[in-house]
Amino acid sequence: MNLEFQSEQDLYKRLKPALDSKLNELKLNSYGYLKQEDIWNYLKETKWRSSSNLALNEMVSDILNCDNELVDDYFKQRIKRAARKIDFD
Repeated sequence: MNLEFQSEQDLYKRLKPALDSKLNELKLNSYGYLKQEDIWNYLKETKWRSSSNLALNEMVSDILNCDNELVDDYFKQRIKRAARKIDFD
């Protein structure tokens, strides 16, 4: 069975149950501030960027088995790079 997706949004929707499951695991392990987007972006920028023709089951496996600390480190590095300013509005 060959699955093709029209867009990244379609793929994201298909992977959402796995992302939900990983997010629940993260919350149980005191990473409650992380979001699905953080998991997605971490894998997209680190693991999936250099891969091609990934099967859906491989992506689900990557989501469920990615290291919680690495996702957390990725998130914290992104926060450090974000522009911080005082909001007077």
